[in-house]
Amino acid sequence: MPTDPAHDAARHTAVPPFADPFAWTADVLRSRRTAGLLRTLTPRPADSALLDLAGNDYLGLSRHPEVTSAAARAARRWGAGAGGSRLVTGTTELHAELEAELAGFCGFEAALVLSSGYAANLAAVTACTADPAGPGLLVSDARNHASLIDGCRLSRARTAVAAHADPEAVAKALAARAPGESALVVTDSVFSVDGDAAPLGALAAVCAEAGAGLLVDDAHGLGVLGEGGRGALCAAGLAGAQGTVATVTLSKALGSQGGAVLGPAHVIAHLVNSARTVIFDTGLAPAAAGAALGALRLLRREPERAARTRAVAAAVHGRLSAAGLDATRPDAAVVAVRAPSARAALAWAAALRAVGVQVGCFRPPSVPDGVSRLRLTARGDLDGAALARAVDAVIATAPSGG
Repeated sequence: MPTDPAHDAARHTAVPPFADPFAWTADVLRSRRTAGLLRTLTPRPADSALLDLAGNDYLGLSRHPEVTSAAARAARRWGAGAGGSRLVTGTTELHAELEAELAGFCGFEAALVLSSGYAANLAAVTACTADPAGPGLLVSDARNHASLIDGCRLSRARTAVAAHADPEAVAKALAARAPGESALVVTDSVFSVDGDAAPLGALAAVCAEAGAGLLVDDAHGLGVLGEGGRGALCAAGLAGAQGTVATVTLSKALGSQGGAVLGPAHVIAHLVNSARTVIFDTGLAPAAAGAALGALRLLRREPERAARTRAVAAAVHGRLSAAGLDATRPDAAVVAVRAPSARAALAWAAALRAVGVQVGCFRPPSVPDGVSRLRLTARGDLDGAALARAVDAVIATAPSGG
């Protein structure tokens, strides 16, 4: 095939050197390192000897033989991946089975499974504000999870940020909306940093009076709160209530991966037709769906696991508080312990790791209030000896003023 010599010469001409357009990222990293805020990825081995109080495996089901066997069976039958979005090939009979059992367990009419809890929140917030009459008003708790915050941003709805866990602030925001403007109140059920619960009953009453919808992210409530672990909405008497939609994650108490939106059948159908993280994202992998279904069935048979997890959290809080540490009272499975500074929190977590205990370390900007913390997960599967060792280590390694 003939070529153009001039074109070939231009193609092989050396590109003159120029400044790296991403050099600013190195400057940002240096600043973060200087401030003690640099984050790095640390691969963990499959057989880690660390006592894990950092993850969200609240019921200890991620390695349970029934759950891992269910994942393996699903992968062998349905394949390694879903193969496409939920509307193409990503909906299997297994997905439908999981959705039906999850909705029934949590007390809702229907459920829709997505690839992550983050994707579920984006779907729920954006779809529930896609009113043809206009996007309306979103009222979001000041300490909501990042996925809810991003959902608010992507929705293009006018967003009012309400003071944390303050129904009166929510009521004032709703009262200030324009006549006829739709409204949706968005909140976590249990806030992931300090482990405190939202006043769901009071929020539901405010929403009912104002004619607003209520969207609750129950990521940290499912499997821990409510009868047999049915979640915070069950505990508050709001499961399946009119005007209420919930999201959950399959990656915490159920030990798998993925997320789901729960609500009235017409709302779920609306998500299928409008939520971008449903339409354009690959469906949840069959192994994850199988594992979640296996864990859900196990929890049905062993509902005492939820109460055990709450009891462990209360015991951890009691011992840490008795030792003089500033620990938050847990409403579910999370216990946070305040540190004097970001550097102190990082050093504290490293000292614990050195003695075989892994904990979460929350520093700005993950905690916008500027208070650094260690975050301990109360796992219901740990025996008394393991928990005593972990709490002893937290107390022994605490920094001065911690």
